[in-house]
Amino acid sequence: MTLNRKHIGIFAGIAAAVCYGTNPLGALKLYAEGMQTNSVLFYRFGLAWIIIAIVMLFKKESLKVTRQEFRALTGLGLLFIISSLTLYTSFHYMAAGVASTILFTYPVMTAVIMFVFFHEKVHWATILALILSAAGVVLLYWSGDSGKLPIVGVILVLASALSYALYIILVDRSNLQMSSFKINFYVLIYCTLGMLVYSLLTSSPLTLPQTATSWFYVSWLAIVPAILALVLMVYAAKYVGSTATAILGALEPLTAVMIGVLVFGEPFTTNLLSGIVLILGAMVLVAIKK
Repeated sequence: MTLNRKHIGIFAGIAAAVCYGTNPLGALKLYAEGMQTNSVLFYRFGLAWIIIAIVMLFKKESLKVTRQEFRALTGLGLLFIISSLTLYTSFHYMAAGVASTILFTYPVMTAVIMFVFFHEKVHWATILALILSAAGVVLLYWSGDSGKLPIVGVILVLASALSYALYIILVDRSNLQMSSFKINFYVLIYCTLGMLVYSLLTSSPLTLPQTATSWFYVSWLAIVPAILALVLMVYAAKYVGSTATAILGALEPLTAVMIGVLVFGEPFTTNLLSGIVLILGAMVLVAIKK
């Protein structure tokens, strides 16, 4: 079978979701090593930017942008700073797996915003995929600690979800005529500088990773849920649209749950299995629709 742009977009969306779903793995390991949120994100973004800058250098790609492109890139950078900072901070208030499941409200936010403000038609497959994936996420959540959630943590994750939904929509609607690497070259500049400013404003000094293990997980966060996830997400949003890309993101909480099972020894329950089946069903519906 010959792959067209929509096939590539679906595969890119799935891969981006899996990559982004590994955020808790690196973050929690670094927190255990004694690093604070601002330091984790600063070195994550900074290292990711250096890697992309090297790729751009070898590609000899121009860094010139128009005023319109500059405004769009600025918006993307600010949105991703907000999304990352609020998500990583929420890990201090609740289990990372629970935070990742709540984060999955962003596909609903994306679909609603696209419908209300951009008059995007809602296909029956999209509605059914949203219902299936939301039900799957609920089952994943019920498989864990269902105690009362801290309101601060919930607000932080919902803010992360909203800013991530707006990020996907802006990628889709801004129609940036440049490579994914070039887009993320500028996004990561904003993220790195943004975390530096945040550290100064909050009087939170940046601390270097102190061990080889810390550097490994910083590198992991820079390469997998930063570079790979961002680059792949751009392709997905361009090729299949923001709503479909957001629904494919259902694999993010699924990835977080599987990390809990395989890495941290959490039990694999019937609810987990049912949730996984529902989420994969949503993925199939999105693929069929496209």
